[in-house]
Amino acid sequence: MLRFSLVAAAAATLTSLTVSPSALSEPLTIERIFSAPALSGESIRALRFAPDGESLTYLKGRADDANRYDLWQYQIDSGEHRLLVDSDSLFSGEENLSDEEKARRERLRLSGSGIVSYQWSAQSDALLFPLNGDVYYYNLEQDKARQITDTEAFETDARLSPKGNYVSFIREQNLYTVSLETGREQAVTDGGGGVIKYGMAEFVAQEEMDRMTGYWWAPDESAIALTMVDESPVEIAVRSEIYADRIDTIEQRYPFAGTANVDIDLGIVELSNKPQSLQQDINWLDLEQQLGDGYLARVDWMKDGQRLTYQWQSRDQQQLQLRLVDRDAGQQQVLITETSDSWINIHDDLHFLQDNKHFIWASERSGYKHLYLYRVDGGLIRQLTSGNWAVEQLQAIDEQTGVIYFTARQQSPLELHLYRNQLNTSAPGSPSRITEREGLHHITFADNNQSYLDQFESPQQPPQISLHGPTGNRIAWLKQNEIDQQHPLKPYWRDWLYADYGTLEAEDGQTLHYQLTKPAEFDPNKEYPVLVYVYGGPGVQVVDKGWSSLFLQYMAQQGYVVFSLDNRGSANRGKAFESPIYRNMGEPEVADQVRGVEFLRTLDFVDASRIGIYGHSYGGYMTLMAMFKAPEYFAAGVSGAPVTDWRLYDTHYTERYMGMPQNGDAYQQSSVFPYAQELQGELLMYHGMADDNVLFTHSTKLYKQLQDNKQSFQMMNYPGKKHSLNGTATKIHRHQLIADFFQQTLKK
Repeated sequence: MLRFSLVAAAAATLTSLTVSPSALSEPLTIERIFSAPALSGESIRALRFAPDGESLTYLKGRADDANRYDLWQYQIDSGEHRLLVDSDSLFSGEENLSDEEKARRERLRLSGSGIVSYQWSAQSDALLFPLNGDVYYYNLEQDKARQITDTEAFETDARLSPKGNYVSFIREQNLYTVSLETGREQAVTDGGGGVIKYGMAEFVAQEEMDRMTGYWWAPDESAIALTMVDESPVEIAVRSEIYADRIDTIEQRYPFAGTANVDIDLGIVELSNKPQSLQQDINWLDLEQQLGDGYLARVDWMKDGQRLTYQWQSRDQQQLQLRLVDRDAGQQQVLITETSDSWINIHDDLHFLQDNKHFIWASERSGYKHLYLYRVDGGLIRQLTSGNWAVEQLQAIDEQTGVIYFTARQQSPLELHLYRNQLNTSAPGSPSRITEREGLHHITFADNNQSYLDQFESPQQPPQISLHGPTGNRIAWLKQNEIDQQHPLKPYWRDWLYADYGTLEAEDGQTLHYQLTKPAEFDPNKEYPVLVYVYGGPGVQVVDKGWSSLFLQYMAQQGYVVFSLDNRGSANRGKAFESPIYRNMGEPEVADQVRGVEFLRTLDFVDASRIGIYGHSYGGYMTLMAMFKAPEYFAAGVSGAPVTDWRLYDTHYTERYMGMPQNGDAYQQSSVFPYAQELQGELLMYHGMADDNVLFTHSTKLYKQLQDNKQSFQMMNYPGKKHSLNGTATKIHRHQLIADFFQQTLKK
């Protein structure tokens, strides 16, 4: 039996917006969605506090080019915004980046040019940032940027040391430091090159584990922990990157599921003033010899600088160990071992307290991610949070008041709020909710815990940023983003459409959340085509009460019912909701999406013969599986950059959910190929022809099978484009292509 409820999302807050009902409106277009100025408000990113908490910095797109970023500062006392570094004053024109830096930015999902990332010094007196393959150091007192490197080689992963005395970076697969006082450069390693990389994160660490670095400074600057990566065991994938005017043959070491990963080790180098390389002084831990095949997930120094922790995940990802290394004694100790009969999700919620005797750790052992307090010898003191809801992230620890701050979805899986709870009580109590407005609150605390940033969004409010005290009182707006007469969205705002939210029941009884947006000028007596937007894969949530996709807004305004449902396997609902996809990908997800379409068919205003589905990446895979395994439900589909055969995807992601390919026929059943002959509806596929994540081979193999089957379909391939298909012109072309396809296949 289907069970659902509808909740109107718009009425309560529309009156709070400064919108005149008589305001003239303009038709929303795809070209306008992806052009400057941004409809959702000015482009601000990488907003963070100075360590002293007195100012904030951020990157903002230029007025003449929203995709080129400059470095700005906001002074909290005066409320003044000022430009710190104009990127064009240091370098203008097209940047020349190394392949390693391009790949790193792709993994970080960093688009644009100019200053795209930066770091504060711990002393709040300087900032460090990369630009055009070199490293720059900006001194606030002197109001001057100094170029640290100026070489033919490229520098990546540049970092300021904890006390601000050195800059470190990777050059040609080796780790270097530069003294800011003397300008003296020192090679920490000199053996990197070819298949050997020092201080660098391997492909799966970057793409799948969110570990973007391979080196870590000790807090007192006396040592650096670093990785040595040997890529020689990894299979070479020879692929062609097809550009508009050339074809590059790439030999990429790509760890296909079930094949060998890199050999990796972790070492500690004691720093000195020796003029030569320090590589001979590295104390290696011999990770794989001691622990076997697995992954180095995280590395963290304790605050005393004498002890180091690292997290080691087994190859099957059903065990995760937190291990402590005593730097002086050279001894190791296992502090925590987490186990699962499916997989362990990696997190970033290990935090050591100032006393060097305690730490906070996150675990899903209860079925939901919660926080726990431990002694540094591995003894559990108490659980700090509990309940049938998930902690998103530990945000701050105020040890003086004995309070922890964290974001969580206790209120609803669709909302993200800031909470506080006691650190020193004997049992986890009910946390106090600090944020109030319904929606998503993305929180960043100052190091002194005296203020935080709230980057808030809701269906009625594009992202806005405010500064708050620790109890939630608003101190100032940094970006109110009011829809006033000057806002880029104002000409379109009167016609804005809002989703209704509801729930259905999966076949195992679990609750599925959906959102449904009715088309413009909705008439309940008419029947409308439907666009089902899907992702469906682990680690992602589509249905929430945040600011929605402008493209989906456009499609609703074009006369489509727009529908999304988070199937089992999606994020932020606990392990019981995620686990049905274990060794079973493409089965419960499709069943749940079909349940959503069955619900749509009960609605009088839905034309059941005109339902389309669209998704990118895992959503592209879901589109194919839905159209192949449930062809009677979907008349048309657009599949973007899809996985088609999980044997062709990488080890860490694929084996986490599917086990090893050698373990039976699960991979065959989760591939799209056994079902391709069932295609009935109209299909459009697109892919970047230089994709190094979901390789172009995924699509070309399916092209060939559909052609061999004499089945009709459409394709669009993008020369030179990676998985994210960045670039304004590409975004406009791709989304217009999708809109035109559904216009041709679903509109009468």
